[in-house]
Amino acid sequence: MIRRIIKIDEEKCNGCGLCAKACHEGAIGMVNGKAKLMREDYCDGLGDCLPACPMNAISFEEREAPAYDEAAVLAAKKSKEAKEDALPCGCPGSACRSMEQKPSETVESVPGCLTNFPVQIKLAPVNSPFFDGAHLLIAADCAAYAYGSFHQDFIRGRVTLIGCPKLDNVNYAMKLAEIFRTCDIRSVTVARMTVPCCGGLSFAVKTAVELSGKEIPVRIVTISPDGQILG
Repeated sequence: MIRRIIKIDEEKCNGCGLCAKACHEGAIGMVNGKAKLMREDYCDGLGDCLPACPMNAISFEEREAPAYDEAAVLAAKKSKEAKEDALPCGCPGSACRSMEQKPSETVESVPGCLTNFPVQIKLAPVNSPFFDGAHLLIAADCAAYAYGSFHQDFIRGRVTLIGCPKLDNVNYAMKLAEIFRTCDIRSVTVARMTVPCCGGLSFAVKTAVELSGKEIPVRIVTISPDGQILG
């Protein structure tokens, strides 16, 4: 049947997940840091998700689509409520998991590689002298706990900034853009986790580079909670 249904522009999507939270029917999910219409038959075409999107990445379109299945939506809601009773926070990054670590045969003190302080994005002054000529690491603050050789593989040789777009009430893009504009940043490495909210960190860096008007090479590395580099 031809009916009104939402359309998501993945190029504009910043991975904040607000639309997924606003969708009472559960039609929208987060895939690889981007919002995606997971079930067309769950979308009622009313558009509660539209005003929630800060990037105007969602619009309506008239096209062939399955009819809205209210019974399936209600069943899915009951299933979700049952899961949330076990997991108070619906964020996948808050899901409990246990990971077995192999004990080291020797216990040695390993020197750290951090060369700057403060490291929080919201605390670091824009005009800090350590930014000039720096290869910059911008990391999700969970990443160093997940990846065992984080200092040696990521922090060494770089100036480090960390943050969490889900918890910090800060516009990362504007502050990073000012750093990029005023300082000689040679390159940027983003170390993010697999959870959807980390997409906001990658988006902030890309936006900041565009706003700065400079051509700065950006590398994005995704780390899983069990310490695997996925890309």
